[in-house]
Amino acid sequence: MTDSQPNRIAVASGKGGTGKTLVSTHLAHTLSQSKDCVLVDLDVEEPNAHLFYEQANPTFEMPVFKQIPDWQSNICTRCGQCAEICAYHAVVQLGEMIMVLDELCHSCYACSELCPVEALPMKNHEIGSLSSLQHENLTIFTGKLRLGEEQAVPLIKKSIALSNQEIKDQTYIIYDSPPGTSCPVVAAVGNANLVLLITEPTPFGLNDLKIAIETMRQMDKPLAVILNRDGIGNDEVEQYCDVNNIPLIAKIPYNEDIARNYAQGKLSNEVPQMADAMKAVEEYIQKIQFHHA
Repeated sequence: MTDSQPNRIAVASGKGGTGKTLVSTHLAHTLSQSKDCVLVDLDVEEPNAHLFYEQANPTFEMPVFKQIPDWQSNICTRCGQCAEICAYHAVVQLGEMIMVLDELCHSCYACSELCPVEALPMKNHEIGSLSSLQHENLTIFTGKLRLGEEQAVPLIKKSIALSNQEIKDQTYIIYDSPPGTSCPVVAAVGNANLVLLITEPTPFGLNDLKIAIETMRQMDKPLAVILNRDGIGNDEVEQYCDVNNIPLIAKIPYNEDIARNYAQGKLSNEVPQMADAMKAVEEYIQKIQFHHA
């Protein structure tokens, strides 16, 4: 492992409810005991990693914007080119009126740049916020999407970019990714050099794990698997990982103390089973060779 630049670890899953935030928060706590560590909550539609660090000190909160076109009716010639150009149907012509659907706009600038009379200059549109907490060696960044906003990806990218300005010297960066395998996940793991996939020992868990593994392979991302709620289902996940040479680096047992603490927004690093699992993950991270772009 090299300390010359941060090692970026994305925690992801093929489905919701498998334990991404459980692993992200506990791994961040474990790694921060010996190294500087940053946790970036990119599950921006419903971030909750910060709830486990109520004792942390707030350092800043700021709005996050994307650029959208601002129709200037007084100079517009109603030629209709903007509506024809927009690949996302965010610009619509209704008779003499041009409507901009803010939530659908992808900030591609096509309508603005190609308007022959420059009637669509771009303006700021608030999509959410980014806040930061500090607890000893651990920095927590939280991206939160505004209610009613359709797109998580712009805020995820902004959160990564803004947090990068604050974490240049940290050893570990952990991204708590959104669930699934769609565009928000691709954006969240894009610059990670290791992806930890969290799953559970159930048929649903295995099915969605396979999809997540295929997605990460298409992105050429090194990956490892962590099995949460071990003991509630079957051993098909373990068999699949063994047959396909996929590292299964830790098992977190189905444990009442862990579940109770999580429901109360408390860490379980003192629970022996959780401590052992996080130690196994830490040892795996320390022994692998990170590849930096």
